Amino acid sequence: MRLLIVEDERRLALSLAKGLRAEGFAVDVVHDGREGLHRAREGTYDLVVLDIMLPGMNGYHVCGALRAAGNEVPILMLTAKDGEYDEAEGLDTGADDYLTKPFSYVVLVARVRALLRRRGPGASPVVRVGALTVDRGARRVERDGREVPLTAKEFSVLEQLATRAGDVVSKPDILEHVWDFAYDGDPNIVEVYISALRRKLGAGLIETVRGAGYRLRG
Repeated sequence: MRLLIVEDERRLALSLAKGLRAEGFAVDVVHDGREGLHRAREGTYDLVVLDIMLPGMNGYHVCGALRAAGNEVPILMLTAKDGEYDEAEGLDTGADDYLTKPFSYVVLVARVRALLRRRGPGASPVVRVGALTVDRGARRVERDGREVPLTAKEFSVLEQLATRAGDVVSKPDILEHVWDFAYDGDPNIVEVYISALRRKLGAGLIETVRGAGYRLRG
C-alpha cells in the first residue's frame, strides 16, 4: 500500500513516514499544499494523510480539488485546530476521517488501516485465495491453516497480488504501491521478493506471466 503524507511540520512528517514504513507501507512525503495536490493527482495512492494548515494551499482546498476532479482516494485529515466546526468543514470537503494534533501514533495507524479496509470491493480485511488466507488488518498470513511469518515488504507484495487474485499484476504496479516515490534502485527487486514468497508459501502459488507480471493462483 502506498501512502502520501502532506504535512509542513517536517519533523512530524518524517517521524510518521518512518513509522509507517516500518509497518510495511510505501510512503511519499511533501510539505506544501500545491505539491501535495500535484502528487495526489499524478500518483497512484491508496491513502493521503493531509494536514490542514499548509503553505501554498490549505488542506481543505487540496481535498476539495481532489474530490471535484473525481479522485476518491481516502483522505485522513490532520490539524492542530480543535472544534466541531473545523471537523465538519474537513468532512464536508470530502475527507474520510479527521485527527486532531497531538494524536497517538497508534491511533493514527489504526485509522489508516480502518480506511484502507473500507475502500473498494476488494478491501475486505481478510482475503482468501484457495488455501491461502491474508488478514490485512492483523497483517497475518496462513497457508493450509498454518501461519507463515513474512517481513513487512513481503506482506505488502503479497497483499497486492492477493487483492487482485487471478489477475496479472505488473512489476511496475507492484513497485508503485509497495516502494515509495524516491526509490530509484533496480526494479528487479520485485523478483527478489516474489522468490522469497515462493520459498515460504510454495513454488506453485505465484505464476510468472512472461512480459506481463505475476498472478496469484488459488
